[in-house]
Amino acid sequence: MRLGVKSTLVAVTGAALMLGASACGGAKTTSGGDDGGDKKTIKVGLAFDIGGRGDQSFNDSAAAGLDKAKADFNVQTEDISAKPDEPDADKEARLKLLAGKGYQVVIGVGFAYTNAVNKVAKDYPNTKFLVVDADQCKVEGANVLGACFAEAQGSYLVGAAAALKSKTGTVGFIGGVNVPLIHKFYAGYKAGAEKAKPGIKVLPAKYLTQPPNFEGFQNPALGTEAAKGQLDQNADVIYHAAGGAGIGVIKTVAAAKKWAIGVDSDQYNQPAVAEAKEQILTSMLKRVDVAVYDFIKSVGDGTFKSGTKQFDLSNDGVGYAPTGGKVDDIKTQLDDLKKQIVDGKIQVPAK
Repeated sequence: MRLGVKSTLVAVTGAALMLGASACGGAKTTSGGDDGGDKKTIKVGLAFDIGGRGDQSFNDSAAAGLDKAKADFNVQTEDISAKPDEPDADKEARLKLLAGKGYQVVIGVGFAYTNAVNKVAKDYPNTKFLVVDADQCKVEGANVLGACFAEAQGSYLVGAAAALKSKTGTVGFIGGVNVPLIHKFYAGYKAGAEKAKPGIKVLPAKYLTQPPNFEGFQNPALGTEAAKGQLDQNADVIYHAAGGAGIGVIKTVAAAKKWAIGVDSDQYNQPAVAEAKEQILTSMLKRVDVAVYDFIKSVGDGTFKSGTKQFDLSNDGVGYAPTGGKVDDIKTQLDDLKKQIVDGKIQVPAK
């Protein structure tokens, strides 16, 4: 399928792209499909959160949506990564760089882009913007969409899985950075575990860093040390919501022959943790790829709507991964809990 839009492709040399992006992190520019004949190309610029492509988690899920759009439609893409501990001004500059080059679609991946997108979008009314994980699910402007996720709902299901699979009666949670977004993961996880097995011990959440230090989403060594600490407290299932730092969590838990639970993407299939895959119980799926893909498609086919869009269990925007068959024996129980949440019989806490 090819997707056309009534826009003029702005020609930019590869050298100019790299020069302009050098002030805002590394950039990658690629085109999808063929030249589309006489159809116009839609240009998509994506600004990653810290870690960028290759984080095996949140950013890679966004990248998967971008790559699928590139494969399916007549799309030219450029992506740029954030830098650790950068100010909001750098995020604004990155978004302006993409919009100023003529990218009709600009995507900010991560809640930290919310203010920057809301501000920059006002100066580029003909550009459509997406914020993935919009902070408090609030965006502004007729050209801005915020993708919001019910992380607590998905975490509730993997919390139930953790409790049902635990033999020690103790499960753990490791969050990357101590921010409200990650609190939602822990709140749902704890509630799901306690629902599935009353009396289960859920260790207090361990957060790798405190803002404004966001290294907790990037440094695997921090995840390794935190996992050792929770294993020492008798946890035999540990769920991480720590982005790239979660690689250290998974490998450490697997080495101890305990269960690890991944996040965002289906981490069972990821090369970075291939040696640990048989100890990955499941992953909490957060369909950032779907949000990115659907947004690009909507701009191309003229169905874009501003505001916010919720991704939850009712539309499979979050969920759990059955890959590897480790939860096959408890799937009926997990799916029953999912139905109760969708039907409103279970209210999942987000705090």
